[in-house]
Amino acid sequence: MTLHDRRVDACECLAAPVFRGILPAVPCGAEPCRGTAPVSSTPPADAATVGYVTTLSDIQLTTIDGATTGFSHYSDRVLLVVNVASRCGFAPQYEKLEALQKRFGDRGFTVLGFPSNQFLQELGTDDAIKQYCATTWGVTFPIFQKTKVNGTSAHPLYQELVKTKDAAGKAGRVAWNFEKFLLLPNGDVHRFRTRVQPDAPEIVSLIEAALP
Repeated sequence: MTLHDRRVDACECLAAPVFRGILPAVPCGAEPCRGTAPVSSTPPADAATVGYVTTLSDIQLTTIDGATTGFSHYSDRVLLVVNVASRCGFAPQYEKLEALQKRFGDRGFTVLGFPSNQFLQELGTDDAIKQYCATTWGVTFPIFQKTKVNGTSAHPLYQELVKTKDAAGKAGRVAWNFEKFLLLPNGDVHRFRTRVQPDAPEIVSLIEAALP
């Protein structure tokens, strides 16, 4: 078992490792982020490089309503896969994600939202998450059941996606909520870290180039 397998996820701004759910007692500085963290931090690289995934079409997904679907259902679309969290300081990115959905949805683009509590900032039930997304941000893109994105029990989708390198050439575990993977129909995968906004030029240009 590796260090990453034993590590319990906490805030993006944690510089020290956190083991077995024991968190440091210093409040996180990212308001209204409600995690805990040391006073200072170094965020991960922000932009993306390209990876390649060939096995995603076999992966099964469960929507937030409990319906089963396959990733192959979206294989002909440009996808922005995002691990979301309702109580994260980056939750306002929901608004820009929904704006992308409205702007490009009719042309073959879809945001896929995967709530995760691995950073201890998601609501307790799928029903609460669904209500929050609908009433707070007017979300219309697909939202799935709460998902583990890191560790040995990570969802098969994320086991594949984290193989993609970011702009700094770093692959591996998801660092924080609202990390983004842009998947193109030709199999290319682009990884953008949390602080890259959904409507950043580097994301929008790739979406537009891949759509008819």
